[in-house]
Amino acid sequence: MLSRVAESIYWMCRQVERAENVARYISVNLNLSLDMPGESVQQWNPLVITTGDNELFKKLYDEPSRENVIRFLTFDRKNPNSIFSCLWHARENARSVREIISSEMWEHINRFYLMLKESTLRSATNDAADFFDAIRSSGQQFMGITDATMTHGEAWHFCRLGRSLERADKTSRILDVKYFILLPSPEDVGTPYDDIQWSALLRSASALEMYRQRFGRITPAHVVEFLVLDREFPRAVLYCLTNANQSLHMISGCDLGSFVNPPEQLLGQLQSQLAFTKPKSIIDGGLHEFVDRLQSRLNEIGGGIHNTFFALRPIEAMAEEEPV
Repeated sequence: MLSRVAESIYWMCRQVERAENVARYISVNLNLSLDMPGESVQQWNPLVITTGDNELFKKLYDEPSRENVIRFLTFDRKNPNSIFSCLWHARENARSVREIISSEMWEHINRFYLMLKESTLRSATNDAADFFDAIRSSGQQFMGITDATMTHGEAWHFCRLGRSLERADKTSRILDVKYFILLPSPEDVGTPYDDIQWSALLRSASALEMYRQRFGRITPAHVVEFLVLDREFPRAVLYCLTNANQSLHMISGCDLGSFVNPPEQLLGQLQSQLAFTKPKSIIDGGLHEFVDRLQSRLNEIGGGIHNTFFALRPIEAMAEEEPV
């Protein structure tokens, strides 16, 4: 497969997944605002910090009010990680590989983009729950259509690789919203206030019902175990890394448990480390610090994938690598 085609498919799926997860971030706060009295700036600023776009936000807006944050994360074309920007790039990538993807995939992503393009900030704020639920549903539908209509060959594995890495990163960031910022004081730990926040977080990851089936009562250690270390829940970090590792090895043709390129080595190491990690060690070491390290390693893996599969290398360098 041409590196250009592989990169377009990889980023198409990453960007759709990113758009869906930004909607999930906003849903965390929307769910909390329904349950908790007195919405404040402090409740919305964490979303911008967690996405990593705080400096850009400060250049564009005076304060992190509800309306400003929703505009920045949803519609702002100057924000490369806004839902609109992600869908625009995903649609352009899909357009460039229409001969590779199914017609159903192209039609759905086109409708998804146009739905958002025709929406307004008023609809996103006045009917926020329904609006962001529609974005989440459209993202999930695209992935379902992809799995059901695309041959599960090399192109599909690039799609699953991008989706899985993006989902692992964003699940960790959803955890970061709660633990690093939304808890105002240690006195609230274990109170109904705390339970409401953890429930909102689980709902934003579509995990509340499955969590209840597994553990019943909500505790921080069990939430971390479910969203980070679970091997069966499809939004858990370890589950996503396992899928990404499988697809990466299918692309290279290398057997699982070994590696032939840097991203396979990095991803295998990270997956193995999480597989033998206990939730208590994550919490004792600081959940925010754990998330920071995890995101750095995911970025390193993403860079390795780019350099291995997508980057154009000089002809001289490629000639030197050919066997004599």
